[in-house]
Amino acid sequence: MSERLVSATIAELFLRAGKEWGSRPAFATRSARISHPKRDKKTDPPRTQERFFPSVSYRSWCDRACDLATALIDIGVAAREHVGLLSDNRFEWILADAAIQFCGAADVPRGSDITPLEMSYILDHAEVQVLFLENEGVLVKLQSIRKQLPFLKTIILMEVPSNGLPEGILTMNDLEERGRKLRALGDRRMEIRVAEIVPDDLCTLIYTSGTTGTPKGVPITHRSLCSQIENITFHLSKEERALSILPIWHSYERVFEMLVISYGATLYYSSLRHLQEDLKTIRPTVMASAPRLWEALYEKIMASVAQQQRVMQFLFHAASRSAHWVRHAVAFFQGMQLNLTRRTWKESLIKGLHHILRWSLGIIPFLLLEPLVLRRLRNVIGGSFRATISGGGALPPHIDSFFNDIGIRIFEGYGLTESAPVLAVRTEKNFVLGTVGPPLPKTEIKIIDLLTGKTLYPDKNRTDLGRGRSGEICARGPQIMKGYYKNPEATARVLSEGWLRTGDIGMMTFNDCLKIIGRCKETIVLRSGENVEPLPIESRLLESPLIEQCIVLGQDQKHLGALLLPSLRGFINRGFNVTSLEELLHQQEIHALLHHEIQRLISKSQGFKSFERIGCWSVLPKPFEVGDELTSTYKLKRHIITDRYHHLIQEMYENHCA
Repeated sequence: MSERLVSATIAELFLRAGKEWGSRPAFATRSARISHPKRDKKTDPPRTQERFFPSVSYRSWCDRACDLATALIDIGVAAREHVGLLSDNRFEWILADAAIQFCGAADVPRGSDITPLEMSYILDHAEVQVLFLENEGVLVKLQSIRKQLPFLKTIILMEVPSNGLPEGILTMNDLEERGRKLRALGDRRMEIRVAEIVPDDLCTLIYTSGTTGTPKGVPITHRSLCSQIENITFHLSKEERALSILPIWHSYERVFEMLVISYGATLYYSSLRHLQEDLKTIRPTVMASAPRLWEALYEKIMASVAQQQRVMQFLFHAASRSAHWVRHAVAFFQGMQLNLTRRTWKESLIKGLHHILRWSLGIIPFLLLEPLVLRRLRNVIGGSFRATISGGGALPPHIDSFFNDIGIRIFEGYGLTESAPVLAVRTEKNFVLGTVGPPLPKTEIKIIDLLTGKTLYPDKNRTDLGRGRSGEICARGPQIMKGYYKNPEATARVLSEGWLRTGDIGMMTFNDCLKIIGRCKETIVLRSGENVEPLPIESRLLESPLIEQCIVLGQDQKHLGALLLPSLRGFINRGFNVTSLEELLHQQEIHALLHHEIQRLISKSQGFKSFERIGCWSVLPKPFEVGDELTSTYKLKRHIITDRYHHLIQEMYENHCA
C-alpha cells in the first residue's frame, strides 16, 4: 500500500496531490459522446477504460483548478465566502470544488435533484452570492425562485445549453480561460489566498437532508476533514480504481474521494443508472457504498439462483454455506465474532468446539467450490473488487454476512454529517460483523442513559467498563462540528462540552467495537411502556424475498404494526403469473404468504420478544421513493410516511388487528 498525503488544509492537500502525483490519472468521467452498445466479440475491439472513461491527470486537474480559482477571485469571490455548488458526480464538480478551496472560500454543495424549495432555503440561508450549476435543468429550477434570492449575484454553468447561453450567465470554460490568461501575466492571488487558509477555516457548509425538519447547515472545517484522512484506517494504493456512485455532495462520499486523492489513486465517476455496465468496464477495486446497493445486488443474485437448475442451486447453497462456516469459525478464533456479553470459559469452550466442527465439515467443500462458484459471484462487480466502505445506513445482517462470506469485504462504518462524517469503521484487525468497528484514533465514544444522561460506558466503576450496555451514543474528537450555522438552539440540543449527542442508540461490544441498535427518535413506545427499536425488526422483515419495503409503527398503540410493499420479483419466483404490482395486490394468496413470512421472521425462535411481534399489517399502495418518503441515502422519512398514510394506519389498527 502507498503512503498517503497528510496536510493541514484541504487546499494544501489538493495542491500537493497535483505536484506529487503529477501525470498519474486522477479522475475519469463516463463519456457522454460515446454510446455503449452490446459489443460483438468477433468484430469489435475490446472495451478499454480510457475509451469510455477519458481521464484527467492530477497535474492537469490542479492546474485547471488554479486557473478557475484565479478567475473566481477576479470576479470578486472573497476569502471565507460561501459559494454554491449544485451538481451530481462528475469531473467538473471536483474541479469547481478545488477552485473554491484555492480561493480560501467554502462551498455549499447539493445534488441536481434539489427541489426549488430546498434551493431557495439553502442559498438564502447560506447567503450564497456565486453559484455553480450543473446544467440547464438545475437552472430552470433556480429561475423559478430567483426573486427569493437577494444575495445571489453570479451564476456559473458547467454545461452550455443547446439553445445558447442565457444572458448574464457565465460558463466554467470561459472562466478557466480567463484565469489561465491572468496567471500567464503573473497573477498569483490564488497562492496568497491558499497561504492564508488556517485549519479552523470553514471548508464546506453541508445542509443535512435528514428525516425530520428543516435542513440544518453543518459547517465542516479543514481541520475536521484532514483529521479524517489522517485517521481512517482504510488503506489504498496508487493502482486502485475507485468508483464514485454515492451523491458527491455528501460528507461520506467526499471524504472517500479525498482519501483516494491522498493516495494518488484513480477515481471513476459513475451513477446507479449505469452501474452494472460500468462495473464491467472499469473493474473497480474499491468504492464507498450504501446498504441499498448491496441489498439490490443480493436480490439480483438470489433471483438468478432461483431460475437455475437444481444442481446449480445446490452448488450455490453448498458454496455459500461452507464459506459461512469456515469464515465464521476463523473469525471466532481470531476474536472477531460479535461478543455482547462476557463469556465464561465454559461458554467459550462450547462455542470453540462448535466452530471446530463446522470448520472441519466446511473446509473441503469450501476449497472445492470457491473457484467454481464464489469467484463467479464476485465477477458480478467486475472481478477485481477487493473492498468497500459501507455507510449512510445500517447494513442488514444477512446481507453483511453473505457478501463477506463469498469474499467481498464490506468495511461497515458509522458517522454523521456533524462528525465530518466518520466516527467508527471496521478495520482488518477489528473486522467484527454486526458492528461498525472500533472508534477512529483520537475519537472518544461514550454511551449515556436515555433518561438520566448517566454515563453507561466507559464506567470506571465496573470491571467491564460498561460494555454491552445500550444507550445514546455521544462522540468527541477533532472531526466534530462546532455548531450548526446560524442555529444556536439546535446546536445547544446536540453539543455539550465538545460532546456530540448523535441521536443513535448503540453499545460497545466486548470486542471493543461499536454496535448500532437504532435511533432515539425512532424508538417506539407502546401503550404498555415497552420501548421498541424498529430497525432490527425492519431489517429482519426485509430478509424475506417477498417483501420489498417496510416500515414498523406502533407509537402509543397496544402492539406493533407494519406497512409492507410486496416484492414483485419475489412472488414471480414463487410461481405467481403477474407482470405488475397492481396485478399482484389482487391475488388473495398474497396475504396468506405475507402473514406467514411475518410470523416466521418476527418470532420467539428468531430472538424477538413478545412485544416486538407484528400485531397487524397492511399493504402499501406504491413504493417509497427517494426525495419523497426516502432520503437520498434511502433512509425512511418516518414523519412524512406516518402523515401521508395516516388513514391507512388508522384503518389498519381499527380493522385488521391480529
